[in-house]
Amino acid sequence: MLPLLTLPCARLPAHAASDLRGEPVVVNPASGLAISGFDPVAYFSRGAAVLGRPELELGLGGVVWRFLNVGNRAAFAEHPDIYAPQFGGYDPVAIGRGASVAGHPEIWTISGERLYLFYDDAARGEFLADPARIIERANQKWPGVAHGIAR
Repeated sequence: MLPLLTLPCARLPAHAASDLRGEPVVVNPASGLAISGFDPVAYFSRGAAVLGRPELELGLGGVVWRFLNVGNRAAFAEHPDIYAPQFGGYDPVAIGRGASVAGHPEIWTISGERLYLFYDDAARGEFLADPARIIERANQKWPGVAHGIAR
């Protein structure tokens, strides 16, 4: 299990853009960046939520991602399906309840070699108690929830 680091920060309302498959992705409305500019590959390679650098951006399907280094950017470009947060960065616990709630990039876990973001520590705890059940329920509800997200 990876450690959780939660830093106080304002929760901005999120809006969505579409990824290469046309699925919604949480985008920070103030910056226009996916997962608020955190490097999605660093969750795997460093086991930490790390901000990417402005000079290392990659645009895919209308979504802008930032990276800590060139290697992370290249890995993501080759396998965005592996490194991008599942459900476009929306909280899988909320999705399982039929709601679209943006996950926070500093409240996360990797399960089954995939990245999941959560709205708060309680949702993360519920997920960690039974990831298979939460993922199954979220997968069932995701098409309907995704369809209802404005982009």
